[in-house]
Amino acid sequence: MKRLVTLFVCIIIAVSFNMSFAEDLELWGSTTCQKRMIEPTAEMLEKETGIKAKVMGVGTGKGMIALLEGKTPVGLTSNNLEGTLASTQKVRKADGKDPIAIPENLQFHEIISDVIVPIVNDKNPVSALTFEQLKDIHTGKVTNWKDVGGDDMPIIVITSHAGSSTKKVFNSIVMNKEDYVEGAKEVKSTRQEIDEVAKFKGAIGAVSEGFVKMSSKSVKIVKSDDISRPLALVTIGDPNETVQKVIDFLKKEETQKHFK
Repeated sequence: MKRLVTLFVCIIIAVSFNMSFAEDLELWGSTTCQKRMIEPTAEMLEKETGIKAKVMGVGTGKGMIALLEGKTPVGLTSNNLEGTLASTQKVRKADGKDPIAIPENLQFHEIISDVIVPIVNDKNPVSALTFEQLKDIHTGKVTNWKDVGGDDMPIIVITSHAGSSTKKVFNSIVMNKEDYVEGAKEVKSTRQEIDEVAKFKGAIGAVSEGFVKMSSKSVKIVKSDDISRPLALVTIGDPNETVQKVIDFLKKEETQKHFK
């Protein structure tokens, strides 16, 4: 009995020791990276490396600003580096601030590729749209669903905030960087975008395909050409030891099986 008690005490001490020395890491940036990559594998990461990841899901642009201001050693992005930096400066402009200086030694660590999909309310009969139709809808050239094969009802464009890479990629690839229609409803997160499309029969949005698959909301994916972009981590210079462990962990085939 004494041996069992001693063994039990030793186990408790060992577990407490490991927990007390768990290493915290804050990652700032893309909510797509947060929900698709980091949160689904957070427990695995801590168990395998002792690193406890906490994501500040503020969007790609604000995440990069946090990196450049030294608030975090790594930023999460759902765009290529050029688009990421454009989102960063767009946030600065929206906040009434001057462009932020960009160091020359940024490193871009791509983890996986992601697909952006147009979504509509599941009561909307439209099931497919061309890039041209999507552009016309989001720029305001087409304002009624009947003009693209749907019911006679106004189109409500839902889009994310200025620093969103999802928005930036969609605007660049589909809309040729033209302005969104006046009156487009801007929301703070992908989750809210899906909620709004589920709420209004005439609504349309564009989000990560992974988010739609995770959601139980009343939306459906509209068929179109592929809109793809990388999901990545960004560091200034070489990643520190902790961040490198996270990158190595996320790139493992076994880890990626758990991505949403």
